[in-house]
Amino acid sequence: MDILCCSFFAFLIATTLSLSYIIHLLRKTKLKFLFLSFNNNQFTKTSKTTMSKLPSGNLGWPIIGETMEFISCAYSDHPESFMDKRRCFYGMVFKSHVFGKPTIISTDAEVNKFILQSDAKFFVPSYPKSLTELMGKSSILLINGSLQRRIHGLVASFFKSSLLKAQITKDMQSYVLQAMDKWEDNVYFPIFIQDEAKQIAFQVLVKALISLDPGKEMQFLKKQFQQFVSGLMSLPVNLPGTRLYRSLQAKKEMVKLVKKIIVTKRDNMVHGADPNDVLDVLLSDQSGQLTDELMSDNMIDMMIPGEDSVPLLITLAIKYLSDSPLALHKLTEENMRVKKVKAELGESMDWNDYLSMPFTQMVITETLRIGNIITGVMRKAMKDVEIKGYLIPKGWCVLTYIRSVHLDETLYETPYQFNPWRWQDKDTNISSFTPFGGGQRLCPGLDLARLEASIFLHHFVTKFRWVAEDDSIVHFPTVRMKKGMPIWVKRRKDL
Repeated sequence: MDILCCSFFAFLIATTLSLSYIIHLLRKTKLKFLFLSFNNNQFTKTSKTTMSKLPSGNLGWPIIGETMEFISCAYSDHPESFMDKRRCFYGMVFKSHVFGKPTIISTDAEVNKFILQSDAKFFVPSYPKSLTELMGKSSILLINGSLQRRIHGLVASFFKSSLLKAQITKDMQSYVLQAMDKWEDNVYFPIFIQDEAKQIAFQVLVKALISLDPGKEMQFLKKQFQQFVSGLMSLPVNLPGTRLYRSLQAKKEMVKLVKKIIVTKRDNMVHGADPNDVLDVLLSDQSGQLTDELMSDNMIDMMIPGEDSVPLLITLAIKYLSDSPLALHKLTEENMRVKKVKAELGESMDWNDYLSMPFTQMVITETLRIGNIITGVMRKAMKDVEIKGYLIPKGWCVLTYIRSVHLDETLYETPYQFNPWRWQDKDTNISSFTPFGGGQRLCPGLDLARLEASIFLHHFVTKFRWVAEDDSIVHFPTVRMKKGMPIWVKRRKDL
């Protein structure tokens, strides 16, 4: 489930690059090492022969490597400038030392595709201690091999089922309309798109995962979940009062709730009945591998996109459309036309209606490309791997930096310009476009993410006009709008 892995990449950066953590490491290191060369003997386990085959690059200072420059660039308007500078010197693939580890960084689309599609014999996910503690050993983010493939396959099959498509579409429409009904009529009403999208997307995903409806339990889960994800950006110190400790306690409370739901579902299961949610699918598995602990842990992990990636996709789409009147006009025209046709037929919009509007999907695709909600994916090499003449040594981390590929001017003309028309008659299944990861960990909910964004955009542009306030995109430690994307909405009179 690469979208989960990708979502955690931003949290990984915040965790491993914490200034406090760096200072802690420096205090444990004799200061004289700061004045020693870092390239000669820092990694004694890597042979001289292997080192000579490594991509070009600079490992920087001991301990901190090139981390400080990475952070500085990440906080800027162009976080990819760290990569661009090194690409000029060393090429598309180069070595560095970031996140506290020697790392091969790839900005090459073909190399990235190979790494993402490789199985656990070559590469496995790489996460810091705080994340592994919070996720647990049975998390889909950490397990490999047959168990990972089994869970991924079960979830992917369910997300493709016609039953789920109909249910998700109905739920998403309901939650979107409930939220929009609260916005006042006849006046410009202030809302924060980022907050609204998070509330809706989280409810939709939780309903798909464990069939929990809005109410007290949903509010409790949301509160605990927010406490839980705050610990993903914490130091790996599990003591009372620390952020990691509080997050672990929050997860325990969520696990209790999910386990209670598991018991109820198991007691009421009807053999041969269609599954209503992902948890039903896992409960019906006959392999004996899926314990209650594993299922509850993974239900919580799978809620991450509802808090992070999907809401940001919706928010950034509104941001780019607000800045592109021509694209907004085209999108509104398409959605108004489809809405009118369905009304004349007396039919409700379904999954296919939303995903078959070509320009709407072009807008979503372009938002994924230029917005880069997922900046990159981290892996660790399980053996020496050579790709296109580049060597990635066993034990080294590799960062497939997706943002640099999506903004490469040799692959995309005027890459920093929001241009949905660039996707007209262009296949999105190409190596240079990987917003959902790839291979065995390709996000099984990629169509679900597109659907949620499509439904929100459809009802938003057909029901409202809006004026957006000035806001900017923050790229570090996670991608988000600085002010939450404040806009003023007013109901349309031309319905």
